[in-house]
Amino acid sequence: MRLQAKYVQPVVMAGLMAFLMTAFVTWLNLGFRPDFVALWLKAFISAWPLASLAAFVAGPVTPGITLAILRAVERLR
Repeated sequence: MRLQAKYVQPVVMAGLMAFLMTAFVTWLNLGFRPDFVALWLKAFISAWPLASLAAFVAGPVTPGITLAILRAVERLR
């Protein structure tokens, strides 16, 4: 089986977003403590699979939501 971009891209995007968001939220909640990196990585490892699942579930829905938002904005003009 050959990997396809439609399966890899959501996982990569979710990984980058989870990496940044878990770092930020860990810092907000705990500050820079001596064990910050260990706690951050623990949060990231937990968050990445969930973020990937969310990306796969939300992926097919988001174009319709985006179109609805754009149409609503156009009506306001």
